[in-house]
Amino acid sequence: MAAAVQWLDKLIEDNADPRVADWPLMQTPIPGTTMVILYLIVVWIGPKLMKNRAPYNLKSVLLVFNFIMVVLSFYTLWEFCMSGWLTGYTLGCQLVDYSMNPKALRMANVCWVFYVSKFVEMLDTVFFILRKKNNQISFLHVFHHALMPFSWWIGVKFVPGGFGTFHAMLNSFIHFMMYIYYFLAALGPTFQKFLWWKKYMTKMQLTQFALCMVHSAQLLFIECAYPKFFACIIWSYGFIFFIMFMDFYFKTYKKSASLAAKKSEQNGVDKSKVH
Repeated sequence: MAAAVQWLDKLIEDNADPRVADWPLMQTPIPGTTMVILYLIVVWIGPKLMKNRAPYNLKSVLLVFNFIMVVLSFYTLWEFCMSGWLTGYTLGCQLVDYSMNPKALRMANVCWVFYVSKFVEMLDTVFFILRKKNNQISFLHVFHHALMPFSWWIGVKFVPGGFGTFHAMLNSFIHFMMYIYYFLAALGPTFQKFLWWKKYMTKMQLTQFALCMVHSAQLLFIECAYPKFFACIIWSYGFIFFIMFMDFYFKTYKKSASLAAKKSEQNGVDKSKVH
């Protein structure tokens, strides 16, 4: 066991980006792992503690939180674009710039902010529990929130920039749109008419995963010094989430639409019998 730990420490030391060595949460994966474990404990115990309690009215809290997340998501989107994707990055073999160049440091910084945002987003689940919206806490929801911090600790520690940040840029845009939706939803029934595009959010998420798979897959067919291991992780996540979101889409929209059509047809038959 001790030999394995020493080997892992040596592997991290030899390959980690020295620029991020002293940044908060980046020395070891232990703090991030601890927060994920605490998150899973809350997911398990929270609904049990709330079972005999009235749901909390968190309208003001949700409005503030969702507004903050809109701003944070726009910030990471802007920074990913301005530190690379709109200022010189290529969609092909884009290597990480490990220099102390201000632009390279700006990219590393937004990678770290994006990583930290994954822990902030866990509050979504806490709010669902406190509001007794347990139907929203699906396996897909928990799996997504619990998995992303692990992959992004690795990303910031070893490759904070370059090829692998393409999916983070897309994800920042998706979250920017998603939290605008959540903010409007938190305003109450008066604003329901502005939420007609909920179904299209899922389509945007599916498009995001498809683009990530296509983008990351190219690294298997071109000569590029960017670590293929990370491209494989990105492709795997894209594939897993594409399948899970596609299942969610069909169950939520296609199946419900089919049931609604069948019910409408049934009502039509019943009415014809009455007449």
